[in-house]
Amino acid sequence: MAIRQLSVFIENKKGKLSDAVKTISEAGINMRAMSIGDSDDFGILRLIVSDTAKAYSLLSEDTIVKVTDVIAVKMNDKEGALYTVLRVLEKADINVEYTYAFTARELGAYVVFRVNDVEAAEKALSDKGIVLMTEDEIKSI
Repeated sequence: MAIRQLSVFIENKKGKLSDAVKTISEAGINMRAMSIGDSDDFGILRLIVSDTAKAYSLLSEDTIVKVTDVIAVKMNDKEGALYTVLRVLEKADINVEYTYAFTARELGAYVVFRVNDVEAAEKALSDKGIVLMTEDEIKSI
């Protein structure tokens, strides 16, 4: 149930983020989730998109792009929901490397997790009844 995330390394200069987003937008690729972290010289743009292979092909023409498996967990909009998920991962000895959130109108709110062991995280979460988003759902929304 892992979903694929693109990590795009872009220069931390005016217009570079816009250029990357324009490239995939003009190709008819829909961004489902986005996160960006930066340093003085470069940023890492993390994307969940409707067509990972096509976006990878286009973006990798002029920058470094990496595909990473992540998991997206459906979250309830109430206090303690994120804590519940984090405790399941902690008890399964899974490290969370980073996280960011997104919403899908038809499907609700999700949190994306990059973890050290995707398969173990999927099993631990599924065993506790926590709903994971699939790659097919990403394409269909």
